[in-house]
Amino acid sequence: MTEQLPKETKRVWVASIVLSGGIGLLLAIGVWFGHLWWHWWWWLAVVVGGLTILDIMVELAMVPYRYAFWRYQITTDAVYLHHGVIMKRVIAIPIRRIQNVTLEAGPLLQWQQLQKVVVATSADSYEIDGVVPEVANRLRDRIMQLAREARDEA
Repeated sequence: MTEQLPKETKRVWVASIVLSGGIGLLLAIGVWFGHLWWHWWWWLAVVVGGLTILDIMVELAMVPYRYAFWRYQITTDAVYLHHGVIMKRVIAIPIRRIQNVTLEAGPLLQWQQLQKVVVATSADSYEIDGVVPEVANRLRDRIMQLAREARDEA
């Protein structure tokens, strides 16, 4: 059975979009001042600002869909990450390949009392973004237990 992320994850995603969009708008304002002071092309500021606003609107509109399709599943063989709105992806991380599981929480995740579970293999790392601390601890312990058992069997 696949598990869904908690609803607070949507708030973290929205805050992240707003913050990154704010940085883009500050960049557009900086380009506009560059036009005023150094006679840069004025349309460059309009393009940067317009694209930033368009990006913010599209990303905010996609949050409910992103949330609806983001799932994870832990089995004895693999950790499955299901995500994608238009291009759906299912990533299977073989339990035997897992080397480490860490928990992280940046400022936005801490604001919503959430943690990110990072599953690391020798080649890459994968994230289960934004679960409550109790679930994060259970996931970490379960995945590491399965990984130890898989290595002992080999």
